[in-house]
Amino acid sequence: MNPFELLKTRELFFAEEPARQVEQAYLLLSSMENLKVGRGSHANSLIIHYSLEHYTHEGLENALTKEGFHFKESLLDKVHKHMVHYCEDVQYHNLSTPEHPTKKNESEVFAQVYEHHQHGNHDDTPKDQREYK
Repeated sequence: MNPFELLKTRELFFAEEPARQVEQAYLLLSSMENLKVGRGSHANSLIIHYSLEHYTHEGLENALTKEGFHFKESLLDKVHKHMVHYCEDVQYHNLSTPEHPTKKNESEVFAQVYEHHQHGNHDDTPKDQREYK
């Protein structure tokens, strides 16, 4: 798996109440290792940057919820969260799945097959018998 596929940038949208929870979440998240946090595109949001090797969106949200933070919960937000959680879960579990041996050598295997294959306009007929008389 490409290591850059593990790097995630997500936006957390907090509920309007309780007041000042975005600032408190910013302070809490910015103190965590292997996690970068910044102000989001909206007043009630934060942008987080992390690697699936260390965190998941679902894990971060669950930890923040346990600390008393509340997230925006519209139907669209719920669908988006579930999709992100599912995709990250699949990627995370694929990290521990060993690659199939032929996938590692795919170009090598193809090159070997290509070397043994006849190329071009090959005709086994002897030269003197090829022409029409």
